Amino acid sequence: MSVGSMSIAADDIETAPAPRASWTRYGKPVLGLFVPVVLAVGWELAVRFGLSNGRLVPPPSVIYATFMELAKTGELQRHAAATMARVAAGFGLGVAAGTVLGAITGYSSLTRRLLDPTLQALRAIPSIAWVPLFILWLGIFEASKITLIAVGVFFPVYLGVMGAVISVDRKVVEVGRAFRLNGFQMVRRILLPAVLPSYVVALRSGLGLGWMFVVAAEFMGASEGLGFLLVDGQQLGKPAQIVAAIVAFAVLGKITDWLIVGATAPLLRWEDRARHTEA
Repeated sequence: MSVGSMSIAADDIETAPAPRASWTRYGKPVLGLFVPVVLAVGWELAVRFGLSNGRLVPPPSVIYATFMELAKTGELQRHAAATMARVAAGFGLGVAAGTVLGAITGYSSLTRRLLDPTLQALRAIPSIAWVPLFILWLGIFEASKITLIAVGVFFPVYLGVMGAVISVDRKVVEVGRAFRLNGFQMVRRILLPAVLPSYVVALRSGLGLGWMFVVAAEFMGASEGLGFLLVDGQQLGKPAQIVAAIVAFAVLGKITDWLIVGATAPLLRWEDRARHTEA
């Protein structure tokens, strides 16, 4: 075989995976839209063919028209921005508190025995039970709403960090000690990589609860926010507005989850995980 033919064969080998890489990058995310699109089209057809009147559950065309109407008046942007600001503030506070307490209780067995039973009891309290107490303590304005969201975010982050620290393999720590790593090096090179995958999962769980708790928070006399749109739609008998607000919650929640996954992906490239490959 000549050198030229060998070069062509090598080029073919190198460029062969390109369609697969393109599918992995663009096709799989689009595949996730298959189920909601099929359901939306199916419901739209059911209403158009008279199988349902679509009054209580409006078809996608009506929901889209509601979205456009709210966007033209600026209400959608205003309410979405208010909700996102509350979630961001509550998420930041909850993550900070959950990370610190989770790391302390995971590292110190004495602190864990001292604090964890109380925190586990508080975790069992329904979110709505905090509402009257926070209103009494902090008033009906933003402080009580952000605190409620922070409480929702705190517990999954706390549990995730504590469990991850407790579950660090003892053999890995002993390897670090064998290499005479100091405290800072042990944390940076051993503990953080071991804890990080579980921490990312805890952040995603906390973010999901943050979006759930913001609805309860915005029921606390809010004058703006997607939760306010829900209440307003209920009081005025506008099911399309209610569904539009629910869809907005879903879209914003998924976008923020993607942001966490994308931001933390470079930190997890070292993982040697089993991946399901498709032909």
